[in-house]
Amino acid sequence: MIVLQESETAQNINFIPRSFTSGNTYNVSIINETTNAEVYNEDTTEIIENLYYNQYNNIFTLKEDTTYNLIIKEGTDVIFKDKIFCTNQTNLPEYTVNENEYITNDTDNEFITL
Repeated sequence: MIVLQESETAQNINFIPRSFTSGNTYNVSIINETTNAEVYNEDTTEIIENLYYNQYNNIFTLKEDTTYNLIIKEGTDVIFKDKIFCTNQTNLPEYTVNENEYITNDTDNEFITL
């Protein structure tokens, strides 16, 4: 799963495609998983080939707490599929769906089990 933010600046999508030819035209499509509406669609040759992965950089119009499907095609061949989750939380390893909504109570309850 790719994690992006709701942002007006360019963001990177790193991926490992099934096949890739530098300089070809690729179609990048992002579809809202809930509404099935396409929110981003672009034909591009701007995919950068790195040593072990490829990188696509652009500005994406995404909404927070929404899941999207990413599809990258070369012609009619799908070369990459993944999910995108949009969140504005900065500490992703400790991501929680109920941030600032649920606070745990720490108690010193002691009990004896017989």
